[in-house]
Amino acid sequence: MPTRKKFSMFRGLALRLIIYLTTVVVIAEGIFAFVNVDTQAKQLLDEMVLSADLVSETVVSSTWRAMLEDQRDNAYEMMNNVGQQNNIGKVRIFNKEGQIMFSTGPDSGQVVEMNAEACDLCHAVEQPLVRVDMPSRSRVFHEAGGGRMMGMVTPIYNEPACSQADCHAHPEDITVLGVLDVTMPLDRIEEKVADVRFRAVLLSAISVILLSFFIIFFTRRLVAMPVRQLIAATKSVGALDLDKPVTIDTGDELGALVQSFNHMREQLQASQQEINNFTHTLERKVEERTKQLQATEMKLIQSDRLASLGQLAASVAHEINNPLSGVLNFAKLMQRILTDEGIPPDRVAEFRTYLDHVVTETARSGRIVTDLLAFSRRSTPQRTPHDLNEIIKKTISVISHRLELGEVVPELDLSDSLPLVTCDSSQVQQIVMNLVLNGAESMIDPGAVIIRTRLDSAGANVILEVIDSGVGIPKEHLTKIFDPFFSTKEEGKGTGLGLAVVYGIVNAHGGHIDVESRVGEGTTFRVTLPLGDVPRERFGPEA
Repeated sequence: MPTRKKFSMFRGLALRLIIYLTTVVVIAEGIFAFVNVDTQAKQLLDEMVLSADLVSETVVSSTWRAMLEDQRDNAYEMMNNVGQQNNIGKVRIFNKEGQIMFSTGPDSGQVVEMNAEACDLCHAVEQPLVRVDMPSRSRVFHEAGGGRMMGMVTPIYNEPACSQADCHAHPEDITVLGVLDVTMPLDRIEEKVADVRFRAVLLSAISVILLSFFIIFFTRRLVAMPVRQLIAATKSVGALDLDKPVTIDTGDELGALVQSFNHMREQLQASQQEINNFTHTLERKVEERTKQLQATEMKLIQSDRLASLGQLAASVAHEINNPLSGVLNFAKLMQRILTDEGIPPDRVAEFRTYLDHVVTETARSGRIVTDLLAFSRRSTPQRTPHDLNEIIKKTISVISHRLELGEVVPELDLSDSLPLVTCDSSQVQQIVMNLVLNGAESMIDPGAVIIRTRLDSAGANVILEVIDSGVGIPKEHLTKIFDPFFSTKEEGKGTGLGLAVVYGIVNAHGGHIDVESRVGEGTTFRVTLPLGDVPRERFGPEA
């Protein structure tokens, strides 16, 4: 039979609920941490952009006067001082042709391409941009052999004071004289972002652990424990242990489920009590009815026996009358032979012959009377080992005159090696008599009734078959022939008890009886009787 899986918190609804809720918490915390880190990183980068723009504007403002008076050394010195600060990478000035006019790094005097990272902001389109807002002037790039850098490009415009100066006048149609490029390393920003990311991950992990703990705690308390109690209660109900109510008062759907379960348990308990009471009453009635049926069965057996005795009275009287008539005749003959002087010597042999006939006929009458008494006496069934073939022969001898009157010949086909059968011999005689007479009475024309015995294939039962060639039994009557008082014979020719008694006797011996019949062809009754615990001795017909 299939095994039941034991309920566990780690297998079932509670586990799935914990996994689902924890997964939601992890995803929510992960999204929150990612958004938080990304936001703070953008804020730090924006602050860096503002700082770079402030430095660029400071450099432009500080060097404006020196550039206006063409004091380049002073201007370069100021920019070099700015470039020496820790948070400044390089400070460079490009002219409009892309040549680096000044740099705090080693690339002074070089000419850069217009698609370089410092120029691409304005020269990415065919017409270079003149006015660029502050966020667009910033860029983030990787320095060769270094880390990430942020650069701020600040255009140096051709102001009226510069284009009208006596030192180096510039045409008024030139808008941008050059570009100031200030780069700043992002190491501190990245350190702060890494620190923010670490703290965000740590806080998220702590939050997930705490929330998972609370989820597990409340899931066990509010789901797992009630469900476990319900499962235990369900198993108790399945085992018909209906006295244990479920005590869970959560005030929610589980509480309503518990109330419904307890209501169902109470109804089942009441139904079970009703069933028990009904079963007890039914058992008592069945016991009473069984006793009544047993008493009725005994009465039927006795009634059938008396009916059979009534039917046998005439034939037995005839059987006894024949030998008694012979005894009387032979006695008269012997009386004639006998004189006052005794038996004449020449007639002694004749006298002895008559005397032998008297003994034979007297013994015949004695056997008939003995068999009749053995069949009709009322006694407690005594099941002892008996020779079934001998029981059949004695029964046939009792009813032989009845068979002769109906011109029916009994044909015995008895197994010579049949084991002893534990049975009540008088009851088995009644089985044989009823079946043989039933077959004889069903025959219209003269014929034979075959009585056959054999051992079944398993060697555990003996089989008695009574086969006639009578009118047969209609199919619709086959299921009724063993009912008391059911008969297919003409009114006054049968009591309807014979086959019912046979069925009761066979059933009481632990056997069974089958019938096969075809209308117009005859009927076969097959009785199967168990051998019992008697040793299976084998013997011949006269052993």
